[in-house]
Amino acid sequence: MSSHSYIKNNKNEGIFINIDGKLFPRNEAKVSVFDSGFLLGDGVWEGIRLHKGRLIFINEHLDRLFSSAKGISLNIPFSKNEIIREILKVLEKNNMKEDVHIRLIISRGEKITPYQNPNANLGPVTLVIIPEFKKTSPETYTNGISIGRVQTIRPSSNILSTHFNTLSKLNCILGSIEANELGYDEGIMNDPYGNISTCNSTNLFFIINNEIWTSKGEYCLNGITRSKAIYICKKNDISCFEKDFNFEEIKNCDEAFVTGTFAGIIPVSKIEDKKLSSTRSNSLTNHLRDLYNKHIQDNINQA
Repeated sequence: MSSHSYIKNNKNEGIFINIDGKLFPRNEAKVSVFDSGFLLGDGVWEGIRLHKGRLIFINEHLDRLFSSAKGISLNIPFSKNEIIREILKVLEKNNMKEDVHIRLIISRGEKITPYQNPNANLGPVTLVIIPEFKKTSPETYTNGISIGRVQTIRPSSNILSTHFNTLSKLNCILGSIEANELGYDEGIMNDPYGNISTCNSTNLFFIINNEIWTSKGEYCLNGITRSKAIYICKKNDISCFEKDFNFEEIKNCDEAFVTGTFAGIIPVSKIEDKKLSSTRSNSLTNHLRDLYNKHIQDNINQA
């Protein structure tokens, strides 16, 4: 089980993928080995959901995409509307309307030789849009996931801002490997000062006496779903605190949950050896999940 467990769909074997505005069958979709994304993880990306024919929170995702690109001095030569048109083009080609997850990738483009400095780039950027029929496994919500502490920490901004959603995910990958070796679905990662920051692929919340705690957000990805969860708490008078805290302060929490674009709000059933009540039907976690799903529907109705 993981926060990204999904139901296999054989339709994905025949999907088309958008590369630089051209559509290719999945088995023919390729980029150059000299592409900056392949060579160096030099680029930015977003995960976007298509639900009931709507690109959920698309403006927020594209705002973060452009902000991340600016943060690494990558010029995106497309407008937001042009990117949306390219997404819609490949969705139409695949006849996709529901339960679709989209990976939008922009790399710095092809290099003349394998070398870090962008002055070796030939240009232009590489645009890739990978849409897949992808529905969260129901067991993700009924069984929940397990999390536990790992030694890999989140970097400070003078190393690489964790707010930049870059292709270079090695920090999170190492956290994920460590978590799996310890028997956890995801790893709890600290910030450089010993405070809990995030999980390796999702943002993290704890519930103690009906209060929700999450990090200040300085060293975790500025998650779209994370921000929606905080907004929903405030809108519904649910106590939610963005603060610094360590593991000792939350190890006896009642519930916990993680957030991500693909599966939304996901209950944590176990923190290391401690079982939690997050998956119960009357849990605050599931109440928040209902409110989040309603927020998505409201967003669709208003579009």
